[in-house]
Amino acid sequence: MLELLHIENIAVIEETEIEFRPGFNALTGETGAGKSIVIDALGAALGGRTSRDLIRTGADKALVSASFSNVPPELPDGAAPDEDGVLLLQRELSAEGRNVCRVNGRPVSVAQLRRIGRELVNIHGQRDGQQLLDEDLHGEYLDRFGQTADALSAYRRDYDAMNALRLRIRSLQMDEAERERKLDTLRYQIDELEAAELVPGEEETLSARRNLLRNAEKYLSALSQADYLLNGDEDTSGAVSQLREAENALYSIRTLGEELRELHRRLEEVRCEALDLAESVRDRRAAFDFSPEELDAVESRSDLLYRLEKKYGPTVEDMLSYLDRRRAELDSIETADDTLNRLQTEYETALRAVRESGARLTDVRRRAAEELETRILRELRGLDMKHTRFSVEFQDKAPAPDGCDTIRFLMSANAGEDLRPIARVASGGELARIMLALKNVLAEQETVSTLVFDEVDTGVSGRAAQRIAEKMAQVSRYKQVLCVTHLPQLAAMADAHFSVEKGERNGRTFTEVRTLDREARKRELARITGGNKVTESLLHSAGELLDEAEAYRAGL
Repeated sequence: MLELLHIENIAVIEETEIEFRPGFNALTGETGAGKSIVIDALGAALGGRTSRDLIRTGADKALVSASFSNVPPELPDGAAPDEDGVLLLQRELSAEGRNVCRVNGRPVSVAQLRRIGRELVNIHGQRDGQQLLDEDLHGEYLDRFGQTADALSAYRRDYDAMNALRLRIRSLQMDEAERERKLDTLRYQIDELEAAELVPGEEETLSARRNLLRNAEKYLSALSQADYLLNGDEDTSGAVSQLREAENALYSIRTLGEELRELHRRLEEVRCEALDLAESVRDRRAAFDFSPEELDAVESRSDLLYRLEKKYGPTVEDMLSYLDRRRAELDSIETADDTLNRLQTEYETALRAVRESGARLTDVRRRAAEELETRILRELRGLDMKHTRFSVEFQDKAPAPDGCDTIRFLMSANAGEDLRPIARVASGGELARIMLALKNVLAEQETVSTLVFDEVDTGVSGRAAQRIAEKMAQVSRYKQVLCVTHLPQLAAMADAHFSVEKGERNGRTFTEVRTLDREARKRELARITGGNKVTESLLHSAGELLDEAEAYRAGL
């Protein structure tokens, strides 16, 4: 249940706090005073869509907090009430477009806030009645009422499997000319890649060899110079020979002290390392084999790989993967006839499964439709629509993601008239009452404890308004109801009445929300009934209206 709504800097509301009560809560006020802004603020706290335009002019940010008690035991995203049983939802809006959302002080995303909010409150706005005119939504309403989720999920599993087969069949079906063009392309690409005899990692090897061959003269010159300096020639001794002479010079005095022995040992190590280096340099020089033909071959191979990479992938590994895919595709097309026959057989089996699960779904829906018709008619009788007939129509259709039948609601508003689509026969007031009946029926299936109705009584007056007021009172016995209304019958029926009033202070427009006592309620009901001119007779009638409403609520 919504206990407290705190609003700061939302549109014309600078700051206000509303303590809602169990049962039926009504909000009234002049047009433009900000009644719907209260509902918009509540929607923001529940994770609804918002705009920076909602922030009060001149303010950097806005804040909405909604405090709930007696919340459902299991809420999305691990949300849970505090030790006092309170769940606090908060949302801060900044002029820069940033949102800060919290649940009991814990930061959450807007999506998480929305999931939690859906379990707490249902808001039915002024446009909900128009949704009844959209026949695409009628099946969704029926599924919600009939709780067909299991049957619908089973059907969709079969449908998805069948649709996957259909897409595979379609991908294999092509005309003969297209098939031959595709085969020619695949064979050319496969032949070109196979002829290249690609080897994983060869780009690096080729690059290194090409770099070496391009610098062959410099390479040989450097090795020859190093060989000469290390090994010398017939006339000149190299570094290795000189190190050996130095080693021999120290050999004779190595026993004269530990330091001399260490010097001799280190010189011996350096000479051995130099000898090993000299042999390695000589081996590399002797092993190097250069020919212009090899350089041409390496250049040619590198150019080939470059051209292939531009067409088939940035690396040899990518090209080999592409080759495997093209081979598989070629095999698939060449064996397409056999594959198509097999897939067609599987498709027929899958189609039968879809029709069977679709039939089961339709059976579940038809049973739910019978109950929905009974419940809606019962609600409409209580809303002063005694001669109205309501029916759920089923029409077969090809299997689709939502089933094998088209569902739409039909009604007859007057005795003797045929059932017709709602859009063709319902007036604005009738739409409002039908939607209210549907919402009430659906609400019994849901765990939310608070229902919000934002001017859903548009186009209703007189006896129909009284019936709607009575229906709201009945619903408020097991759900908390918040209702924004212009009708005195609804406002009088409320357990708690709030007045939304707009004024001016220091050159700025502001809105405040006041809780009305009985005398204030009489004046507000008289204003709603007679406008700005409140007479004693209007006040007397308002008092009688409150007495009648109190007696009706007591009878419930």
